[in-house]
Amino acid sequence: RTPEDFAYIVYHCGQDMAAQNIRYRELTFTPFTHTDYQHKGLTIDDLFEGLDAGRAAAHADFGVEMRWVFDIPRNLSFPRHGGYDPYPAERTLAYALAGRDHGVVGFGLGGFEVNAPPEPFAHAFDRARQEGLLSVPHAGETAGPASVWGAVETLHADRIGHGVRAIEDPTLLTVLRDRQIPLEVNITSNVCLHIFDHFAMHPFPHLDRMGVKVTVNSDDPPLFNTNLCTEYGVLAAEFGYDRAGLARIARNAFEVSGAAPSLKTQLLAEFDAWLATAMENA
Repeated sequence: RTPEDFAYIVYHCGQDMAAQNIRYRELTFTPFTHTDYQHKGLTIDDLFEGLDAGRAAAHADFGVEMRWVFDIPRNLSFPRHGGYDPYPAERTLAYALAGRDHGVVGFGLGGFEVNAPPEPFAHAFDRARQEGLLSVPHAGETAGPASVWGAVETLHADRIGHGVRAIEDPTLLTVLRDRQIPLEVNITSNVCLHIFDHFAMHPFPHLDRMGVKVTVNSDDPPLFNTNLCTEYGVLAAEFGYDRAGLARIARNAFEVSGAAPSLKTQLLAEFDAWLATAMENA
């Protein structure tokens, strides 16, 4: 409810990163719910104040880098009376554009996909991309391939949150592979929500074998009782990934991040140097 609350949460997020040896993290944040929907009396400047303070303190104390994806709450864009309300998207877009100097690198679309397709949001995503933000909508989790097609063809996604339901459409898989559109896969979350009932049913290894650019992510760690290290453990324990395979997936995440080119080059160099040492000592 105050900038200090947000700073506290962000700082402890940075502490969590350090504990897991995470050097860089892009966090999805939904400013609209705090400023417009829940009526807390907060302004976007209050949010920026807290985010900036927490991020700076975490960087100073732990050496970690955080950036933001501001996402539209799709459920608030389709009121119960029907139709599409552009206000949440336009408001979130304004916040995201104002936030480019505060670490915002991506523009997202989150929430329950059923009866909330990507196509109506094209007006906001077109502007976000024109202004240099990554298009990173969620699609293909609680809805099927049609949602992913909408994210690809209408929102011109640079990355897709989830995207795993693309496994149901071979043509779509070919498009994702050929265009190298990365998927942000959240394995434990998918199983908890019964997108797939068991790890053995999850398509992550198949997507990877096909040549789709995949990354592994933690979605909402407290909600799903997981973290990023646990998710890499799932790759090893359930799908048989060895050290080299885990390293390749981790490197994918650096490559497809929204980090500025100079920072991305630095992070990749540090990762490769760390990996070389780790492999020598294995």
